[in-house]
Amino acid sequence: MRLMWPFKSRNGNHRNGDDCHSERLNGFTGDACPDFLCVGAQKAGTSWLYRQLERHPDFWMPPVKELHYFDQLNKTKQFHPPRNGDERDASFLESMEDLRGRFYLDLDSYGRLFCHKGTLLSGDISPAYSTLSDEVIERVVDRFPNLKVVFLARDPVERAWSQLSMGVRLGMISPFDATDAEEVIQNLLNPGVLVRSHPSKTVARWKRYVSPEQFRVYFFDDLKENPTELRRSILLFLGGDPNKASGGTKPHDNSDAGRDKLRLTANVRDRMARFFEQELKVCALELGERAKTWPARYGFSLLLFLWDMLDDSIDLFFWCDWIS
Repeated sequence: MRLMWPFKSRNGNHRNGDDCHSERLNGFTGDACPDFLCVGAQKAGTSWLYRQLERHPDFWMPPVKELHYFDQLNKTKQFHPPRNGDERDASFLESMEDLRGRFYLDLDSYGRLFCHKGTLLSGDISPAYSTLSDEVIERVVDRFPNLKVVFLARDPVERAWSQLSMGVRLGMISPFDATDAEEVIQNLLNPGVLVRSHPSKTVARWKRYVSPEQFRVYFFDDLKENPTELRRSILLFLGGDPNKASGGTKPHDNSDAGRDKLRLTANVRDRMARFFEQELKVCALELGERAKTWPARYGFSLLLFLWDMLDDSIDLFFWCDWIS
């Protein structure tokens, strides 16, 4: 799925950190541009991250977690009510509503939303940005070249099952027989699920435009096993102080973890694993770290995958040599 927006033409070459407009609103000043984006993945800990940053003293986060400004998904429907805060929240929501009513993507006005942060850090956490087209990503990064980008990766099988469970719970997906493997596969083929289920493609697309020092991949596995260290690592990357508490929110607080999910049977899990086998292996190679363990969870050999790739490369070499 490639989501495309018409763009508003702009005069001059406005750059984040260079001549990004400094706004003054209700006594708050600062560079009017986001410091970071979290571009997914859905069901990989983005709500946890928002809660950690929202109450951290080094950050001012928008009053809604997901702005959805760069994509056309759920533009007007929000499943989480906005925060009831001060006049900055009200002003932000009013400006955001005005932006939503425009037929073009206005990056300058989007940047000015973040004048509310003052001298603090701020950003946009919208998992749907994992589905953006190359054109949109390139324009966003060109407009905000100092933007840091975070992607939270999760085992594709676990992530997709969690999305299906959420979709049924919220009425976005019609109830289905969760014990019927082929019926499950049909739901995985839903474009809204499939486009979010290949983290290797999402990471590759964003890394084409974001410099390596400004892009980080983190793992849902670490949120489950060592949330304190994950929080610390993300805060250091974004420029916050990990030694400061996020209000009363502890690193292990994750309200989404207890929500009801469809029961995943062994048969369906095995069928889903075979559906995502290639992606699991590509993630192990390209994302590394915790993703290296994903294929083995389902009995897949990464060594055989590497051998097949090497064999294909040798065949291609001799084919090209024969042609020449």
